[in-house]
Amino acid sequence: MRLPVFQGILPIKSSQALTDIIAGLTLAALAIPVVMGYAKIAGTPVITGLYTILIPMTLFGVFGSSRHLVVSADSATAAILAGTLAGMAVPGSAEWLELAVVLALMSAVLLIIASIIRLGFLADFLSRTVLVGFLTGVGVQVAAGEISGMFGLPGGGYGPFYKIINDLHQIGQTNFYALAISITVLVLIVGSKNISEKIPGALMAVIGSIVAGSVFNIEVHGVHLLGKIPGGLPKIGLSDIHWEKDLVLKLLPTAFSMFVVILAQSAATSRAYAARYGERFNEDVDLTGLSIANVGAALSGTFVVNGSPTQTQIVVSAGGRSQLAQITASFIVLLVLLFLTGPLADMPNAVLSAVVFLIGVELIDVKEMRKIWIQRPSEFWVALITALVVIFIGVEQGIILAMVLSLIEHVRRSYRSKNDIVVPDETGGLRVLPVTAPEQIRPGLLMYRFAHTMYYANAQQLYEEVVNLTNGAQPPLVWFCIEASAVADVDFTAAATLRDIHGILKRQGIRLMFCDVIDLVKTELDRYELTDLFGKDAFYGTINAVLSAYDKRPAGDENRK
Repeated sequence: MRLPVFQGILPIKSSQALTDIIAGLTLAALAIPVVMGYAKIAGTPVITGLYTILIPMTLFGVFGSSRHLVVSADSATAAILAGTLAGMAVPGSAEWLELAVVLALMSAVLLIIASIIRLGFLADFLSRTVLVGFLTGVGVQVAAGEISGMFGLPGGGYGPFYKIINDLHQIGQTNFYALAISITVLVLIVGSKNISEKIPGALMAVIGSIVAGSVFNIEVHGVHLLGKIPGGLPKIGLSDIHWEKDLVLKLLPTAFSMFVVILAQSAATSRAYAARYGERFNEDVDLTGLSIANVGAALSGTFVVNGSPTQTQIVVSAGGRSQLAQITASFIVLLVLLFLTGPLADMPNAVLSAVVFLIGVELIDVKEMRKIWIQRPSEFWVALITALVVIFIGVEQGIILAMVLSLIEHVRRSYRSKNDIVVPDETGGLRVLPVTAPEQIRPGLLMYRFAHTMYYANAQQLYEEVVNLTNGAQPPLVWFCIEASAVADVDFTAAATLRDIHGILKRQGIRLMFCDVIDLVKTELDRYELTDLFGKDAFYGTINAVLSAYDKRPAGDENRK
């Protein structure tokens, strides 16, 4: 099978290419220190964070479908990795890194299996409502985590709430030099964006801060700098991996947890930005791209990679609209690893905190949340709950809850079918009335349109409405016809309900008839042995065919069956 490639890049628009390249430069400048921080979370050498941008990001750019999703190191999967390996090896050791590589490979295998069996459909259970809530929650989490860095505080605490409380307790330790740098960066980025979206304010801030950090001795004022970063390219291969059955079984639960987070978070992020820009993407192709990216991570000696909402927003904020930006960032990291690790040491940490803080703020979509509240209040609470779970419990739990809430909201609104009664209009055509106002399309014939798939959740509704419509009907009914054009499936429970309805109507001398039954449903009724029970002459192609047959019915027809 030929793999689709470059879906996230082609077609390249000449008018957009330069902006994408600038966005890639911005991503490289901002993501380099971020992924090094993720490497610290994962317990791997700092340089492995850069490796997640070098090969994995390029591979997803080539093999993925999303034009926006940035794939590299991620805090959620890094934290899962560190929590699992804590009792198995020493953080930063060769054994620890070996286990991280094994987990990246195992995650890749699970992702490719998911792609083959097409589990990408799980993204369909993420409504736009919960996506807004998801990104808002991520934004609050990201922004709250950067306040301490902007103020030059020691920081600490788990979760946005406790981090803010901790920051308030430490507010007396504010480093005003760090705060001044942060404010300058915020003003530069926001000001340049107000002038033109194409001005790379974040990139200017990073470069300017590196120059300032190297010229002025700001470290003596307590401003922390990024520090020395080792250079060099990764060693490609798996020669040091020692595969053992017991080890794989022991790591499988962790690999599966990472797989779920990657699947859900990447799909959520891809879907959110595709919806924002009216674009299409293929979840299964993205799964293939993510799998190949994690193989690249393992081969280059780094840890598992994931779709990153934060880094995706960096590219979008800088004007990037295709994977050309991500591939540009990979090329910049290649140059950095070879020649430029030195200058990064002079960048103040406060600069990074200010930039990431703004990214978090941009993810908080107050305008869209307000719009949902006004237009669909019930869905607002779904979005809000999703955001709160992401903020106070975790991103992965928030994504899983988002899927569940989307499904519950859909089922809650759709399982009770909005059915109708079909009656003649003044022109000789047809119109519909609610089931609460039953009129007969012919004296003794009632046409009931069931507007949903028949399954266990609405089988009781079907039963109750038919019984209510037939009891006391005036004039007494001879035929009761179910117009089934909207019925795409009949499950076992609904089939049993139809059997019960047939028995009730038969005892009242009423024939149960059907029209507009699709072939699939007719086959199902045959399998349930309902066709023989109802009679093969109980099925008609159209409403007009039912009317014609009713008008020509033989005397005493109501007593048959």
